[in-house]
Amino acid sequence: MSAAVASFDTVIADALVYDGDGGTGYRADVAVRDGRIAAIGAPRSLRGRIEQDAHGLALAPGFIDAHTHDDRAALDDPALFNKLSQGVTTVIAGNFGISLAPWRAGREPPAPLSLIGRREDFRFDAFADYLDAVDAAAPAVNVAALIGHSTLRVAEVADLDHPADAAEVARMRARVGEAMRAGALGLSSGLFYRPSRAAPNSEVIALASESAAHGGVYASHIRDEYDGVLAALDEAIDAGEAARAPVILSHHKCAGPANWGRTVQTLARIDERRRRHPVALDAYPYTAGSTVLDPDYVDGVIRILVSWSQPHPEQAGRDLAEIAADWNLDQKQAAQRLLPAGAVYFQMREDDVRRVLGFEATMIGSDGLPHDAHPHPRLWGAFPRVLGHYCRDQGLFDLPEAIRRMTALTADTFGLRRRGRIAPGLAADLVLFDPAAIADRATFAEPRQAATGIHAVWVAGVCALRDGAATGERRGRALRRQHERLLNVEHV
Repeated sequence: MSAAVASFDTVIADALVYDGDGGTGYRADVAVRDGRIAAIGAPRSLRGRIEQDAHGLALAPGFIDAHTHDDRAALDDPALFNKLSQGVTTVIAGNFGISLAPWRAGREPPAPLSLIGRREDFRFDAFADYLDAVDAAAPAVNVAALIGHSTLRVAEVADLDHPADAAEVARMRARVGEAMRAGALGLSSGLFYRPSRAAPNSEVIALASESAAHGGVYASHIRDEYDGVLAALDEAIDAGEAARAPVILSHHKCAGPANWGRTVQTLARIDERRRRHPVALDAYPYTAGSTVLDPDYVDGVIRILVSWSQPHPEQAGRDLAEIAADWNLDQKQAAQRLLPAGAVYFQMREDDVRRVLGFEATMIGSDGLPHDAHPHPRLWGAFPRVLGHYCRDQGLFDLPEAIRRMTALTADTFGLRRRGRIAPGLAADLVLFDPAAIADRATFAEPRQAATGIHAVWVAGVCALRDGAATGERRGRALRRQHERLLNVEHV
C-alpha cells in the first residue's frame, strides 16, 4: 500500500514541521500509528482515522523538561497539567540530589527532600518499585528519573555532617546499581544542601562511576553558585571526568549581586572543559530561583518571596520584607520564624540569564516545585516563555534552535533515543503550537496560569491536550533507560 492511501491512526496535516535537530521548518503531513511516527509525507498526501488540520501552525517533538521535581506529582497528580499545558511530554525527575526512591523513610525527610514529600511518600525500597508505581499511576506525560545522592545519604549515612565511610559508600553504590538496572538515567547531586554538604568528591565519584558503568549521566547542583562558583564548576566536572560520566550542570547561574556578570567567566570555563569531556547544562528563563528558605541567604538586599511555610501557611505569596515589617523583625529573624519554609529568591540578573540561555549546550528545564503553596511561575510557564519572550520577542535564538534546546539536545544528553525528534519509527510525542501566539501567562503574583498558543499535544500518539484543555487521555509511562534504544524504522 502506498503512503498516499495508507490508513493511519492520526494524521497531522500540512504542519510546519520542526524536526528537533535545529533545521529550517518544512511543510508536511505527519502520520501516527501504534504510538509511533509512521510516515512523513507531502502536505495533504496522507490519510488517517483522525485528521488534524495544522495549516499555519508549528509541529515539534514533545518538549522534554530537563530539570523537574515531579517525582511525587507523577503519582499524586498524574494529570500533570502544568507540564502538559506547556507542550511538555517527558519530565526528568530526581534532580539536585533528591529523588523519591530508593528510601523507605523511618522519619520525616530533612530539607530539601521535604520539597518533594513527607515521610509516607518515601516508601520505595527499590528504584524499580518507584518506576512501577509511575506506570500504575498512568501519568499524562512520560517520567524519566535520576537517582538522588542526598536521598542515598539519608538512607545509608549515619552522620550526614561527615563523609560516608567505606561501608556506607558500598551500600549507596549498590543502590545506584539497582536503580540503574531498573532504568534510572543516572545520578544527581545537590552538594549545596546540608544532607550532602559534607560529601567529598571521592564519594560522588564512586557513585557516579556506578552510574557510568551502566551508561548513565552525572547531574550536579554544584556546591556553590555564589562566590565560589568557578571552583564548584570544576569540582562537578572533575567528578564526571573521573567517573567517565557525562556531566549536566543544573540550573546554571551566578547568584547574588556580588556575582552578577560572572557568567562571562563561568561559560568560558564550561566551554573549555567541554573540549575534553561531555558537559551540558540546563537553565530556566527567569531571574529568580526557588528552593527552601534559608536564613543564611537572607541578605536584606535581594527580594525574597515566601512560597510556603509550615508554621505560617497564611504568609505564602508574600514578600519576606513585608512579613518582617509586620512582625517588627529583621528579615533573618522573620525567616527563622517561618521555618520550615520555601522561597523564591530574585538573585540573578537578566544579562546573565540571557547569556546562559544562549549558550549552545543549554537545555531548558523548569525546575518547578509542584507542591509549593505559591509556586514559582516556571512551573507553568518555562517553555512558552522561551519560545515567546526569548525567541520570538527578544530574538535570543531562532525558532528551530529554541526547539532543539527542549527536544533533541535533551534527548541526546539523557540517552532518550526514541524521543526528541520527528522521524519515522520514533515515539509520537508531539506538540502543535502557534509561534506567533505562544506565550507564558504565569506570573510571580499569579503563578498558576496556563500558557496560550498551544493547540494540541500528543503523547504516545494519542491527543492528551486540545485547545488548552486536557482530553483525559493519559498515555505517559516510566521511561527506563535501557528501553529507550532506537526501534527499527518502519517504512510505509
